[in-house]
Amino acid sequence: MQDIKIQMTNITKVFETQSMETHALKGIDLTIRSGEYISISGPSGCGKSTLLSILGLLDEATSGTYMIEGHDVTKLSLAQSAAIRAEKIGFIFQQFNLIDELSVFDNIALPLQYSQQQYSAQEITQRVEQCLECVEMLHRKDHRPNMLSGGQQQRIAIARALVANPAILLVDEPTGNLDSKNGDAIMDLLEKLNNDGTTICLVTHDPRYADRASIHYNLLDGQIQKAQEPLREAV
Repeated sequence: MQDIKIQMTNITKVFETQSMETHALKGIDLTIRSGEYISISGPSGCGKSTLLSILGLLDEATSGTYMIEGHDVTKLSLAQSAAIRAEKIGFIFQQFNLIDELSVFDNIALPLQYSQQQYSAQEITQRVEQCLECVEMLHRKDHRPNMLSGGQQQRIAIARALVANPAILLVDEPTGNLDSKNGDAIMDLLEKLNNDGTTICLVTHDPRYADRASIHYNLLDGQIQKAQEPLREAV
């Protein structure tokens, strides 16, 4: 049996104001195992962003249990959440969130430099260059992000997300700022990374890209619908 990376049980999220309650998530049960590639799609306002924020420990659930690699992360302090997030979760966003004042190499090295683990300069160099090779961008390591195309910047963002060897990659609309050619190339890269063993959770509104995952969930009105398992060969 595959190792369980993510286990959510009966997760709810309620936003309250003085006049009303909004139930953004209603009884979410979600299991993601090592090496799986899942996608979550659904209409605007269905709860995708809220679910991703809880998965990434950027927000906490109102009720329910959330486990990462067997550790209960349901109720953590801000500092504890930040530490687990840095160690266990890689983020890829629609916005590349790269620092133009730093080289490509230094952008990717940042998670290691701020990690609670102590990495030597040699270990950082080795790990950064390995990740650059994974995304076929080693030849750009001394460039600045603003010297690169959008597709190249997203590749650098993927390398940065991989550098700390996270338990899971959370991928939020990674093609939103790219044309269709570059978007397809990024999705090809994610598929390759998954084939090489990376565990991925993709949130996307694009059904073409959602169907590239091995397991596809649809989120509607804060509830997960039955999982679908598309055939990649048909893509």
